[in-house]
Parts: sequence; structure tokens; C-alpha cells
Amino acid sequence: MSDDTLVVWDEALLAYDLGEHPLDPVRVELTIALARQYGILGRPGVRLLAPEPADDEALARVHRPDYLDAVRAAPDDPFFSGYGLGTSDNPIFPGMHESSALVAGASLAAAEAVWRGEVRRAVNIAGGLHHAMPGRAAGFCVYNDPAVAIARLLDLGAERVAYVDVDVHHGDGVQEIFYTDPRVLTISLHETPLALFPGTGFSDETGGPGAEGSAVNVPLPPGTADAGWLRAFHAVVPSVLRAFRPQVLVTQCGADSHRLDPLADLRLSVDGQRASYLALRALADELCEGRWVATGGGGYALVEVVPRAWTHLLAIATGEPVDPAALTPPDWRDLAKQRRPQREVPLRMTDDADPSYEPWQPTGEPDAVDRAITATRRAVFPLHGLDPHDPRD
Repeated sequence: MSDDTLVVWDEALLAYDLGEHPLDPVRVELTIALARQYGILGRPGVRLLAPEPADDEALARVHRPDYLDAVRAAPDDPFFSGYGLGTSDNPIFPGMHESSALVAGASLAAAEAVWRGEVRRAVNIAGGLHHAMPGRAAGFCVYNDPAVAIARLLDLGAERVAYVDVDVHHGDGVQEIFYTDPRVLTISLHETPLALFPGTGFSDETGGPGAEGSAVNVPLPPGTADAGWLRAFHAVVPSVLRAFRPQVLVTQCGADSHRLDPLADLRLSVDGQRASYLALRALADELCEGRWVATGGGGYALVEVVPRAWTHLLAIATGEPVDPAALTPPDWRDLAKQRRPQREVPLRMTDDADPSYEPWQPTGEPDAVDRAITATRRAVFPLHGLDPHDPRD
């Protein structure tokens, strides 16, 4: 296996553009620009690849053929309705099929390269459209590129694929698509569905018949910050992954858990998000011989947060992490100000936050985060032969 990292990128990926909409492709443009300024994409061992669109056969592994037909037809029909398209969340836009298929193709290329040993890690920063369902668009997502990539890994011979989703919203589409497949473990940490779209992701959603324990959900209370989020992550994710023994790790790294995000109510910092990416890389190294496929996802603080968070992700995936104290390059600040003059451009790669946390313990006076952790562990850990009350598990 090569120790290289693949970054799947082409400016054509910016064509996934829903218009006047929170999911603005400028967040991806500014991420790539910031990573280039730091020299991350030119590091030794980093390969850049322009993707090809996913074909209908690949898309139909997770989406219904009639839905694919609808996505193609909708932009040319002014009276089109149905399939979750034409809503405020999922407006119809020109080239919708082509741009969505290209995002899925980028995640396919990442997964194929990792599984075949051409690279150890691969990133599609434009991907992570995790809400799309087999027969409908949802939550700004037309085609579910993480699910398309996971399906390809299974077709290539993978027997155990783990998917970890750290977006503030539940990874409902990926969970739904693989809910009865014991070969795929889906783990999602998200704001409680009692407070946030999509209204799913409760701790008792643990997998369908024959796949009990294959879905793991950690719904966190509004206001959860770095210390609580990281405590929850480390109280659940490593133990379940170790019990499952994945051959490859796929992650959705939405940056909308940040305290500045306008669409949700968790309180993470860029420093806390950076800590989560370091933990994911370490788990891939420990359990999967380093095989890691990372995608982007949500994130609506377009200048203030997303480019910094995902530049940290790209740096961690390609080698040496960026120093949180580093100044953002002046040329990048100028570009960000040109693209979004009304936004505050960050001067450094840190929020000056301390991402340390106290490990979970089953004793003592629990807070709301601890109660969420306990509920998830009780629901899932016995299904993996783990003791929900033992902090060593």
C-alpha cells in the first residue's frame, strides 16, 4: 500500500450550486485556496485527481432509477414537483444531475484509490451530502456520495466498512441506506433530533433486523461545546470501532457543529474540530492500516469557519497538521474579502480554545451530555459484546 494521500479536486465541483442558499460553494473554493496557500496540496506524497461523474450504475446502487430520471428531468420542466426537489431546501438548478454525479464520482474515486492500495488516505472536500435518500432529495443533498462510495467499497470486496459522521445534523441518509446491512457500521454524533433537522438519530436507532448494532447515534444537547463533544466521541466511537474491526474508515466531516454556525446550536471551536480529525486519523491508523476516506459536509459560517476547519482536515490527512496559532495568509484574506465582503475574515487558524476534555465516567453527577452518552452506550454496547458501564470499553 502506498503511503500517499489523494485529494480529489476540480473547480467543476463548484457547480453544485443551489443559488441563493446556505450551502454555498464558496466554502469549498475558500478551503482549497487556503490549503494551497499553506502548501498542503503540494506536499510530497499528495496526489491531485480531477474526478469523473459517477455513472448510473454506481448511483443506482443507492438511488432508485426513477429518482435518477427525475433529477435529470427536473431542470427542464418548469412545472416539476416531487422527489423532494423544488423546495427551499433542495431547489432545482441547472445541471443538477451532472454536478451531483460529479460530487459522487469524486467520493467514488477516493474510495477506489484507498481500497486498491494506491493511496492510504483520500479526501473529497466537496462531498459529504449525507441526507439524500434512495428516492428523494433532502437537506441540501441530491445524491448521497458517501453512500455511493461505501457501496463501491462493498462491491470491491470490503467486508466491514465503518462510517463516522461528525456533522451537526444526523447522517440519516447513509444510516437509512445501510440500516439492514451488517457489513456497514454507521456512527453519527449530532445535535439532538428534538431540536434540529432531520428529526432522526435517537440513541435507540441501532440497526435493522440482522444488523443489530450497526447504527450508533449520539444525540447531543444544544450548547454542547468542545469538552462535552469530545468526551462523547471518545466514550463511544473508539470502543465500537474496535469491536467492529473495520477494514476502511469513511468519514463525513461537516463543520456546522461550530459555535458560529447559523443553522445549529452546538458550540464547538475550530480547535475542537481539529481534535476530532486527529482522533479519526489515529483510529484509521490503529484499525484500518490507515485506510481513510474523508468527505466534507455541512458548514454555513462560510468564511469564518469552514475554510479553516477543512484546511486542518486536509493537513491532517496529508501529513503534518497546521499549527493552530498560524496566521491565515494575507492573499487568502484578500480573496475571502473579495468573495464575501460582509463576512469577518479570520486572522489565525485557531479560536484560542482548549480542546481538552475529561473522560466519561459512569459515576458521579451526570450532566446532559453524560446522559446522552449513557443512553447510547446502553443501547449499543451490549450488541457489540461491550459493557456499557465500563469506562475502559
